[in-house]
Parts: sequence; C-alpha cells; structure tokens
Amino acid sequence: MRGKQVKVLTSLENLNDEEESIPMADLMYNVRLLVSLCEVDILKIDQDLKIERGVIVALRKEKEELEHDAARQDKQLYSLSEIANELERVSNQCRLGLLTLESVAKSFGDLQKVFPEEYKLFRLSTIACSFALDLFRRLFLGWDPLVKPEDDHQLSVVSIWKDLLQDDEISDLLYSRLLMEVVFPVVRTSITNTWQPKHPEPLLRFLDLWEELLPQFVLQTILDHVVMPKLSDAVDSWDPRQDTIPIHVWIHPWLVLLGHKLEVLYPTIRTKLEHVLRDWHPSDASAYTVLSPWKDVFNRGTWEQMMISCIAPKLLVVMRELEINPADQKLEHFYWVQTWVGLIPVDHMLHIMDVFFDKWQMALYKWLCSNPNYQEVNDWFVGWRSLIPSELLSTERVRCQLKVGLDMMNQAVEGLAVVEPGLREHLSDINARNQSQFLAQQKAAAAAAAAQADKTAMNDMSLKEVIEVHAQHNDLLFKPKPGRMQDGHQVYGFGNISIIIDALNQKVFAQTEEGWSSVTLEKLVMLGKTTAIKRR
Repeated sequence: MRGKQVKVLTSLENLNDEEESIPMADLMYNVRLLVSLCEVDILKIDQDLKIERGVIVALRKEKEELEHDAARQDKQLYSLSEIANELERVSNQCRLGLLTLESVAKSFGDLQKVFPEEYKLFRLSTIACSFALDLFRRLFLGWDPLVKPEDDHQLSVVSIWKDLLQDDEISDLLYSRLLMEVVFPVVRTSITNTWQPKHPEPLLRFLDLWEELLPQFVLQTILDHVVMPKLSDAVDSWDPRQDTIPIHVWIHPWLVLLGHKLEVLYPTIRTKLEHVLRDWHPSDASAYTVLSPWKDVFNRGTWEQMMISCIAPKLLVVMRELEINPADQKLEHFYWVQTWVGLIPVDHMLHIMDVFFDKWQMALYKWLCSNPNYQEVNDWFVGWRSLIPSELLSTERVRCQLKVGLDMMNQAVEGLAVVEPGLREHLSDINARNQSQFLAQQKAAAAAAAAQADKTAMNDMSLKEVIEVHAQHNDLLFKPKPGRMQDGHQVYGFGNISIIIDALNQKVFAQTEEGWSSVTLEKLVMLGKTTAIKRR
C-alpha cells in the first residue's frame, strides 16, 4: 500500500511512473488526513466551548435570580418586620386606650405609602377597620346628622377614612360596610324620630354635604328604606285644605335624588287635589300656585285630564258670567281665566274663549250701531287684543274671531251696514265659506294643472304631503321607489303596498292582488298595515 487505494502489482516495472506524476503522494495524503482529524477536533472543541459558555450564562442568570430573590426576601422580611412593629405599637396604644381614629388612619396610611404591595397582599385595610370600628361607634354615639352637619367632626374623620379605604375593590367594600354599620343606623334613627318631611332642608343639607362620602349603595339604602317611607306617610296624611305649605315645596326637592321612584306618590296627590278642586272657585288664586309646579312632573296625559275635568269647566262657567260693557268694564273674570292659559290644553282654552268672543262681538256690534267715537272703539279693540295671551293670539281660531270684530269696525267706518254677528253659527258660516273658497281654488288649480305641467307638479306635491302626514301618523313608511313608473306616474311605497298619485284627478291608486284600484285615505292606511303583496 503506497496510497489511499490498494493496488496489486504483477511487475516491478514502471513502479516509479506514478510517483513521478504526483510528487510525494504519501506525504500529501498523510497531511490531508491529519488536517481532517484536526478539523474534527477543532469543531468538537468549539462545540464544547459553546456549551460551556451557555452553562456559564445560565449560571450567571440563575445567580442573578437568586440574588434578586434574596434581596426581595430581605426586603419582604424588613417590610414584614416594620409592619409587625407598627401593628404591635398600634395594639399597645389600643390596650392603653390611647388610640384615636386620626392616629389609626395615620399609621395605616403611612404603611400604605411605604409598603403598598404588602398592604394589599396582607389586606391591612381589614386590620385597620378592626381597630377603627369601636372608635367609630363611640364617635357617632349621640350624633345628630340633621343638626349643623357642616360643623361636625365626624365629616372630616370619615373623609380621612374614605381616602384610606378606597384603594381597591376590597377596601371599597370595607368602607361601605363600615358606614352601613356605623353611620346608617344613626342616620336612620335621626330621620325616623326627628325629621319632618314638610321641612326637607336639614336632611337635604346633610345628604349634600355627605354626597361624596356616602357610597352609592348606602345612599340608595337611606333614600329607599328611610326617606321614601316618611314621604309616603306624609303624603297620606297631607290635607290640601289645612296644610299651609304647598306639597310641591317638600316633594319636588327630592326629584333629583329619587326621580321616578316618586311616581308611586303621584296618584294619591292627584286624588286629593281633584277632591279639593270640586269646591274650588277660579277667584281663588291659590289653586294655580299649588297646581302649576306639577305640570312638568305629572305625565302629559294625566295632567291634561286633570285640567280638563277639574279646571276647564269652572273657567267656562266664569267666562259665561263675564259681562262685556265698554262703558264700565270689569276684568276680574277675564283675568281669572287668563291665569290658566299656560296650563290648560289649547283646544279646551279656545272653547272657553269662544264664549268670550260671542259676548265680545255682540257688545262691539251694539256699540257700533250707536254712532260711537271710532277712536274709542279702536282703543277698546286694541286693549282687548293686548289682554289675550300670545299662546292663544297665535292660533287661527282666535285670529278669525278678532277679524270678525275688525270687519264690523271697517263696515261702520265706511258707512256700510254692520252685519250682526251670528255667534257660533256665524263663525260656522265663515268657516263654510272659507272651505268653499278653498275647494274652488283647488278646482281652479286642477284645471290649470291640465294646461301647465309645473302647476301639476305643485298639486302633486300637495297631495303627496297629505299622504305623507297620514303615513307618519300611522307609523308607516312612505318613500318613492326609484325607477318604478305606472301610467306615467311615480310609484311610491306606502307601508306594505305600492301606490301612485294622480294629482290631476286628486286620486290615489293602490296596487292590490286584483291590480291598480282607486282607494280612500282610510282604506289606504288599512291596506298599508295589513296587505303584504309581493313588490315588483
């Protein structure tokens, strides 16, 4: 063997020919072999070195963690030692009777600042409450929250403890429990024994001062289980005829705190008010003082029903008793009615004013027939108009009534015969004439629409608006269907059906299972609610 391959020689000839082609072949082979072996050794040594370095890094990290744990444990040991020493000091003060709420709060407040993690971990707030509970009971012994609550030492002490105990959820529960066990019983006793619901100011002042200190649960417990029963009893015993303090004075201040919970008292209040109003006369202004604050408190339907049944009939009688005398006018009856304009529904007030205008127009007619001083008549007219409240003066009905009087005045000034007002019938004639004029104008508009496309569009819009109003009143969807036309008319969706509007003939056609047919507005609403045909 003279190389890396085995060769069998049968002759010694040409033995050195191969050696001449590769000089020192044996040496080169051996060198390469040694290099390969060294390379393997180097790679193994490098791998071992990396492993050892990783071990060193891991050991260093473990050492750091152990040192950190040791430092943390030393810190915890120090913290626990300091906390134990402070607790021992507080316990010694407690045994000696030297402990105060301020000193306990300061001690645990310092622990909370210096050792916040340990304070939460070991729930030191619970220990603080155990030291403070008896001290709180002694502090609130004999305390009356309704007597100068703003000067109380209790307010400042509870404020300190609120800051101490409201650090986390557990502390919040401890604070609420502390106030329920200490403050609530005292407040409940004071309210039950000494507080008068008709004089709410002391309790309201206490709740206002303690609002930020009382947890929501404690506040609601006081309102629901202490205040509401007292108010309910006071409402039950309230007599509108005898009590000099109006009920809204001592009920409405609780609207902010109790809100809708007061609604359970309203039926009793309304019943008693309605009972008293049976014997009421509009000359008694106290009824307005008592009732007016309740307009925005009672729901609209209940309020209007009470006004219609209890007040409006009395005002109608007073208005019928009113005498219109330009020579010596007495306005007391009119003022009694005028007072209630903002409280009674407008339509009922207009009915009362119709009675007034019947008399007013007749008095004006008689005056104009007696050859009067027209300047005096004008001043009389302007004066009455100024007495009519703006809520009524803005209505079409009142404006028409005044126009009747103004027309009579114009007839007299122009020397024409003054037409005697026909009271209610005359007003009906005027309305009928106006209606006839309106229908005639509609027909004229329809005829013009046949000749002019723009007028047709205007009529279409008017009829469409009427249908839209019906849709809104009946909670139905009304909208055009883009790209849908029928006989040259735009197709609209009305609830569950399709309709078209023929403005020229003032008709509405609805698509039913039988096809397109003319319908009235009433039938249209019925179809819109019940029909569910397939839309094209």
